Amino acid sequence: MKKLAGLALAATLCAGSAFAGGIAEPVMEPEVVAAATSSSAGGIIVPLLLLLVLAAALSSNNPR
Repeated sequence: MKKLAGLALAATLCAGSAFAGGIAEPVMEPEVVAAATSSSAGGIIVPLLLLLVLAAALSSNNPR
């Protein structure tokens, strides 16, 4: 009877440690999304603004 109780105790301890952690939900990594940038707008606006400033400076220095 003692052997049967020892065997039951050993089986209980082994089974208990097998389920100790339980099932954990998977951890999902966030998806990396690259931002779409447009460099063509900056390439046109900056020279136009420089021409506008240059034209304003030349027109203000023109003696009449």
